[in-house]
Amino acid sequence: MEYKGSYFIYKGLKDSGITFISGVPCANLKHLIKYLEEDKEIKYIPATREEEAFGILTGAYLAGKKTAIIMQNSGLGNSINALASLYKTYQIPTLIIISHRGLLKEQIPAQIPMGLWTEKILDICGIPYFKPKNPEEAHKIIKYSADYMEKLSYPVALLFDALYWEYDK
Repeated sequence: MEYKGSYFIYKGLKDSGITFISGVPCANLKHLIKYLEEDKEIKYIPATREEEAFGILTGAYLAGKKTAIIMQNSGLGNSINALASLYKTYQIPTLIIISHRGLLKEQIPAQIPMGLWTEKILDICGIPYFKPKNPEEAHKIIKYSADYMEKLSYPVALLFDALYWEYDK
């Protein structure tokens, strides 16, 4: 079965030349993770925390890989120090794919604060971000963002909210 939302994110990552991905699982990302794990050309390393994933990706970047991280937005809060002291200081580009929880249709109250703060945190960190509304737009924006992160030598984020994941149902 093809999960349209996840497939177009996967296809965008692949078409962008991203070959090394790490991240922390989220229910919304399960189909994307399955695509990544089945791809022989992309190395996917699961992590227990987002800071660990950023560390893994730093090593991959220094080894010449084009990287991305996948996480839910609560992980952004866990990652502030890695982004500020490592990625900002050493100008490390990576694509940040975020399952933007805590907004529409959220069933878990604990997700709501980070859902409301995610864009503000990205703004404070100076991380450009995009919010694709549908799979076709996601594919195009991922390709654009992957080029943009390399020009900036800094991360670029993509936020996928609850409405986006409806394409996987």
